[in-house]
Amino acid sequence: MIFGKARFESAVADFEAALAAQDAKRSGKAFVRLQETFGQAREAELLDGGPRLAAVLAEVPPGPRAVVAVLAGACVERGADAVRCAPGVLTGLRTALTEAGRFAEAWAATGGGDFPAPDGGEPGEDIVERAGFEAAVGWWTLPQWEMAAAAMLNHSAVRRGPVERDELLRLLDVVERASGRRFTSLSYALLVKDDEPLIVLHRESGTGYALRISGIGDNFQLHTLLADALIGGGHVPGRAPSAQEAAVCRDTPGQADTMGSFDLMAPDGSRLWNEGTPADIPVVDGVRLLVLDSPSYERSWPAGRLFPGMRGDAVLERALDPEETARWFTYVSEAGAGAGAGAGAGAGTGTGTGAGTGADAEAVAG
Repeated sequence: MIFGKARFESAVADFEAALAAQDAKRSGKAFVRLQETFGQAREAELLDGGPRLAAVLAEVPPGPRAVVAVLAGACVERGADAVRCAPGVLTGLRTALTEAGRFAEAWAATGGGDFPAPDGGEPGEDIVERAGFEAAVGWWTLPQWEMAAAAMLNHSAVRRGPVERDELLRLLDVVERASGRRFTSLSYALLVKDDEPLIVLHRESGTGYALRISGIGDNFQLHTLLADALIGGGHVPGRAPSAQEAAVCRDTPGQADTMGSFDLMAPDGSRLWNEGTPADIPVVDGVRLLVLDSPSYERSWPAGRLFPGMRGDAVLERALDPEETARWFTYVSEAGAGAGAGAGAGAGTGTGTGAGTGADAEAVAG
């Protein structure tokens, strides 16, 4: 093969063959070519290559395994089948989280101290000596696994599939608590709800609504979509978002400046911040129950999606009749009215920054 004419498809084939032959030298060369040729890969190569790379992840040594997962995620972002790629990537994520948890235990057992920050390279000998190689690599590569997993979880077909999200969240919680580092994109992607019933009570008007939410990454996005459905739909008073503000929260690329229309409240009167997720909304009598109060202060943010590749929506199914509304209001604390006034965490913070996107080809180009 003439190196200058190497293509991604041939690099994938060489990588597969080298792994099957357990030829470390050959697989190392193919691994380098995978990264070098990805940027010039044709669509057909990416559609074929993504699932093939995901399928061999378990055979890849722990060090380069996360980079190969990121490449598979980048293929998915360019059109490869996420359902075919997800099992290998999410299994690899589970292994990495488990090893990162072992790293936390070993770190504490050998004196503790501040967790070392992954720097994009490899863990040093002193780190490996304290925790062991695979545990150190598990912690060191978590940012890459976060990118790869988010690329898979952008797709509702993956989220609705046999993904052990509760187990992954449990493992992630162990790592976050021990390290003091948040993996927000990963945790929020794992928390995304699909076809989730939501009862919304509008305190000022005393009305209630049954909605169904899907693909919403955070409460900034939820806030805008609720305002579009309820205020834009003429059901409750207030400022309705523009068509563009609502569109970028559903499936249109980009961002649009918007203003807060509500205070999002839990039934017990506590504030649900825009920085949180719909998973924060309490479940009452088997259904998530949200209360909307009039905004206690003016705030704005760039409307959009935390996960730009994920389509989101909040669909109004029906307005509740007065009797049903009254029943739901029996769960609501009167102390919640006007609670949370003052400078809030929602001011000036937006979504759509790309923090929740999955793999980026630039992340593996070098």
